[in-house]
Amino acid sequence: MTHSWPITTVTDAAGARIAVARLAAAHGVPPLERTRLAAALSGRLRQCLTKGGDWLLTARAANGLLGLEVRPAPGAQEPVWTAEAPCPEPSRTTVCTEVADDPALLAEALLGADEDTALVLDRLAEQEELVGYHREELHQTNQGVVALHAELDAAGRAQREAFSAERAARHEAERARRRLRFLADASAALTASLNHEQIVRRLPDLLVPEYARTAEVWLFDAEDDRRRPTAHPAAAVRAARTGRPQYAAAHPGGLPGVDDQPPSALDPGRPLLCVPLAARSAPLGVLTLTPPGERWDPDDAVMLVELTRRASTALDNARRFEHNRDIAETLQRALLTELPSTPGLSLAARYLPATHGLNVGGDWYDAFRQPDGALLVVVGDVTGHGLHAAVMMSQLRTALRAYAVDGAGPGQLLTRLHAMLHHQQPDLYATAVIARFRPGEPSLTWAAAGHPPPVLRDSAGRVRTLDAKPGAMLGIPLRQEIADHTLPIDRGSTLALYTDGLVERRAQGIDPGIERLATALGSLRTAELDRDLDGSAERILDPLLSDSERDDDVCLLLCHLDEAAPLTGTLTAL
Repeated sequence: MTHSWPITTVTDAAGARIAVARLAAAHGVPPLERTRLAAALSGRLRQCLTKGGDWLLTARAANGLLGLEVRPAPGAQEPVWTAEAPCPEPSRTTVCTEVADDPALLAEALLGADEDTALVLDRLAEQEELVGYHREELHQTNQGVVALHAELDAAGRAQREAFSAERAARHEAERARRRLRFLADASAALTASLNHEQIVRRLPDLLVPEYARTAEVWLFDAEDDRRRPTAHPAAAVRAARTGRPQYAAAHPGGLPGVDDQPPSALDPGRPLLCVPLAARSAPLGVLTLTPPGERWDPDDAVMLVELTRRASTALDNARRFEHNRDIAETLQRALLTELPSTPGLSLAARYLPATHGLNVGGDWYDAFRQPDGALLVVVGDVTGHGLHAAVMMSQLRTALRAYAVDGAGPGQLLTRLHAMLHHQQPDLYATAVIARFRPGEPSLTWAAAGHPPPVLRDSAGRVRTLDAKPGAMLGIPLRQEIADHTLPIDRGSTLALYTDGLVERRAQGIDPGIERLATALGSLRTAELDRDLDGSAERILDPLLSDSERDDDVCLLLCHLDEAAPLTGTLTAL
């Protein structure tokens, strides 16, 4: 259905608007859409009247829509205006679209427009109330969001502060672990040595440059009186006198357990930390340090004082050890026999202390004559190490010489030593081998008690191990009679007596070492043994002691019958 209205005057426009309103109401256009459509049409008609001319308004209802169209007169250069509104209920009655020039009808149309306007205003009020409600709700929500943001911001700050505190605590804990690890490693490095000079050299190497820029060790008994005295800072002298750490600088250090002093006159621009090296009986010296930076961290200073205390203990232990070692070595050397000189029979002995410990043990060698002219050569080894083993070795050596006065053979002498050791020292044991050389007898008599077997080289260079059944160790709780063993020897023969420190290695046992000894002895020429038996002993030791570290003493005794000299004796071994 299509309706058209020519528009020329304002009356035409008002009538057309009234007719469109009726048509929209008849077709069921909702009041709000009807009002919106009427307002849009009124605005367009006012524009048309302002421009003047003839216009045509057309209304068309189809497909559930009410469409409006305003066209200018033919030939005018104006665009066509259109508008639409939904009309879900198409009118089944004829709608009067003619509006007479009647004031009553115009008033009725005006009142109808006011009703639509009132309805729109009611809807607008409802919307404003709803908007106000939502505005209040949004305000409350915004307040909650602001409060939540504030809480989140506070939580974020607290979390950042907690993270920062955690990082600081972790950093401090790592520094503490690093100090403890350094203290443990440095202490182990200092106590690993029993040489006080090595400890003094090692201490600055450990501290510089991480914990000190310089480190100087002043030992009281190390100054040579013949040299010009060395000047030391006043703080170091005060530390030596009081036994307390001293800090000398222009400003107080605030270090725990450290006394503050004025800056040193020798070097006023550098802070000094002077820590005494205190021993159990008397002070040893002073360690003077300069900081790696401007000053020390208090915890680092505490660690340095503790490390100095441990260095003092290590130095004191090293000096005590060196003192005891010197005494022990003097005792050991005093107990070693000066070998006798016998025509036709050469003797050479070597004794090497262990490289660990006090360098003194129970290994010994001896050679002496019996009243009938026989020459006894002995090599023995008392179990254990240190001064006690050395003292027991001295007692066995003295007892053996006393027992040999009546002319007893090697086996009988060892049997007596066994009884004496078991009676006097039931918890101490020993091994020994004795060889006897008797003038006029071209034979060798020997006996052994738990000792490595002698090695014999004949004049042709053939080497054999004298492994006939030996006796058990001396001092064990067992009654035993140790037997002699005798075999012939010729001129140019060499007998090697030794202790297990020469041939035994933990990873290999003793048998490979005895084989190496036999090989080394067999490689020597008879003329070489005749000419230089001492040098031959050195050449035997070199391949057997290629490693510089020895856990046990080494003793070697060579007995050589000169090839050119007449055979004048017999050799006995235990």
